[in-house]
Formats: sequence, C-alpha cells, structure tokens
Amino acid sequence: MKIIIVGGVAGGMSAATRLRRLMEDAEILVLEKGPFVSFANCGLPYYVSGEIADREALLVQTPESLSARFNLDVRPFHEVTAISPEKKTVTIKNEQGTFEETYDKLILSPGAKPLIPEMAGVAEATNVYSLRNVPDLDQIMAALAKKPATATVIGAGFIGLEMAENLSSRGIKVTVVEKAPHVLPPLDEEMAAFVQNELIRNDVRFITGESAQSFTEQGQKIVLTNGEVLQSDMTILSVGVRPESSLAKDAGIKIGLGGGIMVDETYQTSVSDIYAVGDAIVVKQQISEEDALIALASPANRQGRQVADVIACLKRSNRGSIGTAIVRVFDLAAASTGLSERTVKQSGLDYQVVHVSGKDHASYYPGASELTLKLVFEPKTGKLYGAQGVGGKGIDKRIDILATAIKGGLTIFDLPELEFTYAPPFGSAKDPVNMLGYAAINLSEGISDSIQWSQLKEAQEKGYQLLDVRNPEELANGRFPDALSIPLNQLRDRVSELDPTKAYIVSCHSGLRSYVAERLLKQKGFKVKNLDGAFALYKTVRPEELLYD
Repeated sequence: MKIIIVGGVAGGMSAATRLRRLMEDAEILVLEKGPFVSFANCGLPYYVSGEIADREALLVQTPESLSARFNLDVRPFHEVTAISPEKKTVTIKNEQGTFEETYDKLILSPGAKPLIPEMAGVAEATNVYSLRNVPDLDQIMAALAKKPATATVIGAGFIGLEMAENLSSRGIKVTVVEKAPHVLPPLDEEMAAFVQNELIRNDVRFITGESAQSFTEQGQKIVLTNGEVLQSDMTILSVGVRPESSLAKDAGIKIGLGGGIMVDETYQTSVSDIYAVGDAIVVKQQISEEDALIALASPANRQGRQVADVIACLKRSNRGSIGTAIVRVFDLAAASTGLSERTVKQSGLDYQVVHVSGKDHASYYPGASELTLKLVFEPKTGKLYGAQGVGGKGIDKRIDILATAIKGGLTIFDLPELEFTYAPPFGSAKDPVNMLGYAAINLSEGISDSIQWSQLKEAQEKGYQLLDVRNPEELANGRFPDALSIPLNQLRDRVSELDPTKAYIVSCHSGLRSYVAERLLKQKGFKVKNLDGAFALYKTVRPEELLYD
C-alpha cells in the first residue's frame, strides 16, 4: 500500500511514524512544502527571548533521522498543488519542476495559516510579522537584531501573550491590542482580569475593545479604530489562524465551519480514501457536540495516530476535543478547558458557576502561592461544562485534573471523591479541586445560594444589602460602598443589628467565611446569598468601584 501524507509537524508526522510501526511494508511518503517537517512550533516564542537558546533544539526530527529510524520517504520543499481523486494522484511542485505521484490512501495534514486581516497599508509594511513556523521565526530574529525599541502585538490570545512576554523580556516596550473586551478571549472576563493585572505589573500596555485599522509609514505607525496612532518598530500579527483547506476544496472535498475540512469519526473526508487531521479539520466540541475548530498540538497528535490506526484496520473513532490550553504570562499561568461561561450562556444551557481560591500547596509550607479556579456546571445533573484557572503555580495540575474529569464523564459529585497525592510541599489535604466540588454540590443541593460579581450592582439596586464579614484591618485593602461591616466572629452576637425583612448578600475576602455567615443567617431565618469569589475577585475585576482609605 502506498500512503501519501501532505504536511508534517504534529498531525502528519504522528500519522507517518504510527503507520510505520503498524505497517512495515507500506510505502509512506511525506510531502512538506516548507523546509522543516518536524519542529516544535509551540516553542517558537521562547526562542525570541533566548529562554530557549538553541535553534536546533526546535527541530525535533529531520528527513534523515526519520528515514533511518522509520524508513519514511520525507521530502521537504515539495508542495502539493492539486489532488485528482479520480486518478488517485497528487500534483507536486519542487525546485526541479512539477510531477505526479499516485496513492492508495491520502492523508491531509496542511495545518492552519495565520489570519492576516485586510487593512490599508499592511501589504506595504516592512516590519509586520506573524509566527507560525521556523522561517517566520528567522524573519523575526533578523528584525530583532536591529534593536527595535517598541513592538506591538495585534491579538491577545495565547500566542499573542506569549510573544508579548518574550519581546518584553528583551527590554522592548510592548503594546498589546485586542479587539475583544478583554485579553485572552477564551477565558471569561473576571479570570482574564488577573492576566491583565499581570501585564500592568510588568509594564506591558494593553488596549482592549479596539483593533488595528490601517498601517502607515511602511508599518511604523498603526492607526486604531478609535483613532489612536501607535508608534511601532515591529508588529506581530496574532489574530488567529484559518484552516489551510484550499487544496481540499479545489479537489471537491466538503468544507465546513470556518473553511475547515469536514471529516467523519474515522477522519475520512467526503472523498473516498482521502483523510484529514490536525488544525485544518472541523471537529466536534465534545461537551456541546457542536462543530468547532480547535487548533492545538495535543488533539493534532492524537488525530494523526488515530488515522494511522484506521488505515491499518484498527477500530478507532474521533470522539472530539474539549480545547484544553494554558499560557504563561510572566509569573502567572492561565488555563482553561471545556466551555467558558460566556459560551454556555450563549448556547442557552442551564448552568451555575463557582469560584474557589486557595494555595498551590499547604499554606503553612514555605513558598505557597495563590490560585483561583472557576467551574461551570449543570446544577441538576452536576455535568461539568468547563473550568478555568489562574495562579503562580499549580494551575496546570488542577486544569489537567478537571479536563480529565470532563473527558471521563465525572460530575461535581465526583470531585470531592478524587484522591490526590498529598504532602505539604506538593498540595493540600483538601485540594482546590475537591473544594470546587464541595462548593458546587452546596449550590446544586440548595445548601448555598450564590450571586456572581457581575450581578452585585443589579441586586443592590433591587434592595439587597451587602454585608462584609471581613475583619476591620482587612478593610484597609479596600471596601465595598454602602456595605455593612460585621466581622464573622462577632456575627452571632450582633445578629440583632440586621433587619429580618431585608435580603442580604454576604462577602468576605475569598468566599469561605461568607459561606459560613450565609449558613448561620439562613438558619436564623434570613434571606441570604453568598458573593461568589467575594471581595478578592471583585477587586480584581472592578477595582475602580471600591473605596480605599
């Protein structure tokens, strides 16, 4: 059997090497239009700062090493320009000219290309770059050799923020421009606020709710939609990617959402004996079961392996993806898995949200750092829709656990049952993931009623009285306007100061003490809700609405 794979890197090379392990006698030909068939594209931003010092370390495999170990015919600088499904041939262009190759099975792994917005002056700009592969990286490094003083990153997604950090680490003054209302759009507003505060702390300016409208002076100036003009010695475009599906489309293969290649559960396209994997395909969002484009390395590697299994007559199916991702922004990590609250709300699903804060390991052991987790779930069944986390350490561990729980079909009722390794340097006896479960179960069973930070003002306008149960010395860090203040430890003795005809919202620093206050007051006949995330979360998102002595 002769198998041709169009495109290398994660999907294509995973398919090629797995095929060889399963089919020793197959003829496997990998065609890559660029110079590198196997490189660490997720590591590219860290070479910009020098954190990854060796460029060769980014080149995972070479045609020679792949030939020696796997007997693969890997050909860089071979661009497939056309597919003829009737003849089962591909047309290939290289330095010598154009020729055809036949195939029995064809795997398309063309990946995605950076989205370049149509803007006046962008074609004439000489200092505008995108980062998707090693040649892109080489162009950026050549520009950095000219010692730019300022840089602008258009787009504040995962790659955009990585580039902002690594450019800033070189001493460059960085401005980030994001069209969405906040940076890191996959996260919800209050979780992204932690990231925005970290950018401010590291002297990176960000502009949200605006986008680049045009470039002038060969890219040295960027005109934003609000009329502001930015001076930029170099600009990185990081506004997303688009499936590289033109080859498939021209061959009559069915195209779907956002130009992605449609495949079935075995990665078969609409054309017989042609398969597709990686960033170019439409997948099912496993939780919502809706079509989605999820351009991440882990799903692409899995898809490459699975399509090889299918071709080798092993029973495999594409179950979909949930989009688990993480980014480091200076000393902060931010991660998400599954559906955001915004997405769940737009889908019209019944949901509730809970936030918990804690430490990455036992608080009494030196070096413990703060983390905040958010869980979105279905209150009746406890189904997990998604989770987000921010913090200095331990975010990867918690979001990985929650991603596994979602993939495994666990619910909020299972989270307290999860058993983690525990010793003071590594975790807590009650891990924050366990605490998410406890808090969510309290909401599901009606033991607690919560209100979100975004609902506080409206509730107060409707007559709810805010009660702050923090200690007096904590109020120096900021306080809510028009809030009553009774420390939790005095609440039992001072409950007569409260009006039993009024409804109350209780807050503390993180939400734990206010939950205790909520339970106390409810059992005394009061109508009470707990401010989820409490003062700490509200201060992160809306510091300007608080009072400071």
